[in-house]
Amino acid sequence: MTTPAQDTASSLKSNYGIENHGIKTSGAIYWNLSAPALYEEAVSRKEGRIAQGGPFAVLTGKHTGRSPNDRFFVKESSSADKIWWSEGNKPIGADVFDKLLEKMAEYAGKRDLFVRDCFVGAHPASRLAVRVINEYAWQNLFAKNLFIEPSPAELKAHVPEFTVVSFPGFKADPKTDGTRSETFIIINFARRMVLIGGTAYAGEIKKSLFTVMNYLLPLKNILTMHCSANMGRAGDTALFFGLSGTGKTSLSADPSRGLIGDDEHGWNDEGIFNFEGGCYAKVINLSPTAEPQIYACTRRFGTVMENVPLDPLTGALNLDDGGITPNTRAGYPLDFIDNALADKKGPHPKNIVLLTCDAFGVLPPLARLTADQALYHFISGYTAKVSGTEIGLKEPQATFSTCFGAPFMVHHPSFYAGLLKTNVLKHKAQCWLVNTGWVGGPYGVGKRISIKYTRAMLNAALEGGLNSVKYAKDPVFGFEIPAECPGVPAGVLNPAGQWQDKNAYMEKYKHLAGLFRANFENFKDGCAAEVIAAGPAV
Repeated sequence: MTTPAQDTASSLKSNYGIENHGIKTSGAIYWNLSAPALYEEAVSRKEGRIAQGGPFAVLTGKHTGRSPNDRFFVKESSSADKIWWSEGNKPIGADVFDKLLEKMAEYAGKRDLFVRDCFVGAHPASRLAVRVINEYAWQNLFAKNLFIEPSPAELKAHVPEFTVVSFPGFKADPKTDGTRSETFIIINFARRMVLIGGTAYAGEIKKSLFTVMNYLLPLKNILTMHCSANMGRAGDTALFFGLSGTGKTSLSADPSRGLIGDDEHGWNDEGIFNFEGGCYAKVINLSPTAEPQIYACTRRFGTVMENVPLDPLTGALNLDDGGITPNTRAGYPLDFIDNALADKKGPHPKNIVLLTCDAFGVLPPLARLTADQALYHFISGYTAKVSGTEIGLKEPQATFSTCFGAPFMVHHPSFYAGLLKTNVLKHKAQCWLVNTGWVGGPYGVGKRISIKYTRAMLNAALEGGLNSVKYAKDPVFGFEIPAECPGVPAGVLNPAGQWQDKNAYMEKYKHLAGLFRANFENFKDGCAAEVIAAGPAV
């Protein structure tokens, strides 16, 4: 006898069965359930709790973030010569994949499974039909939130081009299975499958498919990007690249501009399109005043909350408590954000913003870049962080993540950079470097740039307010710094002027330039000479 949830799901079942992926079960298969039905299943299976306001709160166990050391690509003939084999892109044998798939199929044999058919990519000609097979109902709700849902007619005919099998309860045996640990994320481009085991962190599902897109689409001359995107009232699209802590989400979430997406995008011949149908926001210390829309999502039915402490009596979530992990997350549909664009697309961008948070206090708050300079900074992916603040001031630490998303880049960085340069030149996009870090000295001496001034500079750049002002060429990095900006004191634009000791400033600036050059040594092979030359002077 079937349950009501199964009856509801039967009309949404694809004609392409899961046996086509080597997975069979004598248990129930729940196809494309609604959010309320998934709540019912998750609650009955004690997978988590309904928190105050309606979100579903879960704990992911010992893995509260990605496990990059356990991510592998199957080394096989169709992709071996295209993958940039590196520390982050590690090979594994096809025999290991086949053995694990067989064991996962056996593991699934008597279990209930949840199947989600969906798309990655809002552009019909560039999207990927995917399937996610879960043992947990809440993870299937996460996939429903994060990816793009097909229409009922599309579901019937849905044939996945890539499939993710995520069984957190299945653990590998490194001694016999050929993995590094009991946890594994293995991508097989020949079999068009991803196997995830030993981790319940839902971000592995999201990022594995982003990684797949980062491999497939550039081979079709479509640029894949780890960035946010929004569009102004005049139809002007802007892209925001930046690592954690640089302000990518905050600055792109401008209520006066429509949100295309906050994390993953493609750039094809028609413009920009979001890969996702939802957002996966970090919510530690989330402010209801600074981030009101995201904050509201953490109080809403349908949102999945990962590893946020919850009061056992009232069900209230404590967003300020990082006791479980500082990487607390909320996964919710994009349409929960008021100014989100329904079609998740925009025209070719007029402006591209590369964000950094410079804790050394030497980069200007705003600089105009040439195309080659933009490529240099894109490949570098620089920001800085401060370590050891609990025991006093420590020297800021430079962090470089190529293409602002190193863990998800499958090809050599120069491949993505080449596509970016082609698009920038073809569509005449203006590129900017925006520093949201420190001025007047490094962390502990200077102060953080005012968000008020950053927004004023950004608005001026996006709205053309800096097109006719004078610029001065930076003596170290070569980019251009505006002499004035509406709403910003002139002194703010020149970081050197805010240091009391100008010699100390230049010494620190040259030190940072040296870090850039040392990091870029890793990417010189395959990079064009003009891009290499666009870096800081010796």
